[in-house]
Amino acid sequence: MTRGPRPKDNAVRRNKHEHAQQLSSTATEGRALPAGLGIKSAGARRFWKTWATSPQAGKWAETDWAELEITTKLVDALFQGDLKLAGEIRQRVAKWGATTEDRARLRMSFDDNQGQDETAGEDATAVASTTDMDEELYRLLSE
Repeated sequence: MTRGPRPKDNAVRRNKHEHAQQLSSTATEGRALPAGLGIKSAGARRFWKTWATSPQAGKWAETDWAELEITTKLVDALFQGDLKLAGEIRQRVAKWGATTEDRARLRMSFDDNQGQDETAGEDATAVASTTDMDEELYRLLSE
């Protein structure tokens, strides 16, 4: 036995945010890493490629791309040994929706029906790049 009045049929959700974003889960074409940035580490190149082809990048303005360039320079310095930059990088990528928690705070969600078949072929590439990243981080931390 329940308390209170019976719920209405087709109840309307009232806490839907007017600025919520629904993004396609497929990767975007992105932009090439500008040669003028002078990026030296593979980790920073991987960082650029990840964000430049992310679903979020499809909606970015020119100022967002400029912010990605600055953040990529910081990531390059991090991979070269300046570990003090980790907090700054984390704050910057949170504004783009880096983690599930960040995306929930930004009211950002992905359409999960698209792009599932495309990810099956990318698993081998992801394992190879993860191995490279592990080796690079091990080298960085053991210096």
